Amino acid sequence: MNTKDLIHQEIDKLDESRLTELYEIVKRFQEPKAPGEKPQRTFMEKLRDISISGPPDFSENLDLYLSGAKQIEDVH
Repeated sequence: MNTKDLIHQEIDKLDESRLTELYEIVKRFQEPKAPGEKPQRTFMEKLRDISISGPPDFSENLDLYLSGAKQIEDVH
């Protein structure tokens, strides 16, 4: 079964009142993107940009830091 068939199956399950809303969403997919518009970044791409600085044992003792049993000042 291909993706189009799967989409059709899900559409068949929808209540009639939701079809107008879905139709508007589908129509937006057909609209051309503005010239020079950057594609939207995925959630994973955004996560890769996050950097966290902390003590060398931060990942090993995260639970202790979160509970307050160990303080970041204690490491320095």
